[in-house]
Amino acid sequence: MNILRKSILIGFTVLGMAAAHAQDTQTGRDTHPTKEQMQARMADMYAKRQARLHDLLKLSAQQEAAWANYQAAIKPAFDGKRMEHKRGEKLTAPQRLTLALDMTKKREAMLETRLQAVTAFYGQLSPAQQTLFDEHGMRGHGGKWSQRGRHGRFGHGDHGGERS
Repeated sequence: MNILRKSILIGFTVLGMAAAHAQDTQTGRDTHPTKEQMQARMADMYAKRQARLHDLLKLSAQQEAAWANYQAAIKPAFDGKRMEHKRGEKLTAPQRLTLALDMTKKREAMLETRLQAVTAFYGQLSPAQQTLFDEHGMRGHGGKWSQRGRHGRFGHGDHGGERS
């Protein structure tokens, strides 16, 4: 009798899971967002973070122009352009390295532009505002800079380098 109860319980569990999956599929939760939806979501999150930082800094009227210049210079381009080759295209080793070097040069140029924008804006802030900007303004993908270093690059500890 105990085996019959377990079988019935397992059957109902499987049916319940199938029904939940069917409902998720109908409501669109099971589908992956499109590239455009992801770009829109990223742009929205970016705008919210910048608005929160703006409110937190409590900028004066004189600082608003510096804020506008700073925002124009650091605004990320959500154009979806990543790699210049198709995923299935085979590249030779020198072609891959040339592509990597080109991407590194573009990233370096973008970082130089951001450094100039941050330096100019930072100079317009009071010491208290600079402290707030240091704590909340330069967030990486993994959160605050200090947290990123503590958990390693991917948030699971440092997998490269020496082990203690």
